[in-house]
Amino acid sequence: MKFYNSAEEALECVQSGQTIMVGGFGLVGGPLTLIDTLVELDVNDLTIISNNLGEQGQGLGKLLEQKKVKKAIGSYFTGNRDVGDAFQRGEIDIELLPQGTLAESIRAGGAGIAGYYTKTSFGTDLAKGKETKMFKDEEYVLEEALQADVAIIRAYKADTLGNLVYYKTARNFNPLMATAAKTVIVEVDEIVEAGELKSDEIATPHLFVDRVILAKKVLTKEGVVEHG
Repeated sequence: MKFYNSAEEALECVQSGQTIMVGGFGLVGGPLTLIDTLVELDVNDLTIISNNLGEQGQGLGKLLEQKKVKKAIGSYFTGNRDVGDAFQRGEIDIELLPQGTLAESIRAGGAGIAGYYTKTSFGTDLAKGKETKMFKDEEYVLEEALQADVAIIRAYKADTLGNLVYYKTARNFNPLMATAAKTVIVEVDEIVEAGELKSDEIATPHLFVDRVILAKKVLTKEGVVEHG
């Protein structure tokens, strides 16, 4: 694990064509500093695994505007109408998953589970083309696990070892994604000394964390503002 002075340095490992997990729900709990820096990188043809693609002109919405997203895997794209417009124009592929299925697929990827069966989506268009199997007289759909080359996530605090704690709803997809990518890059509000975090509040142990930066942007009631 290494601390970086800038998001640019921390994201040097990102390359065109990679699959990237991005934490957050809308803009809430999202790694806004890392996302804005990702927008500036000379990369394209990205597959983004995230609950949604930000909002119009904000968060991952900026990445979409630049046509750097080849495919999006997530649950809630209607919050950004640009996603639907891009899909209709054939500029982006979309794989829609129920929100619980998305979370479980990421968890399975982090746990080394290749796939699992769920009743969710059976009998709907979301299950078309997927294998099904009968368990106790009920039909289940096979869902494959999700993994990524890079995960960019947001946490509240990190200690100098890289252990992470999260603030309230930032514990949405961030802790799951920290387990399911080859390289995990985290932005945090504060870095404290090892031993300052209570062991029972640590949600992500340091062994899952590769790179850490201090956040420069934060979401408030007034919108996204500079942090600190």
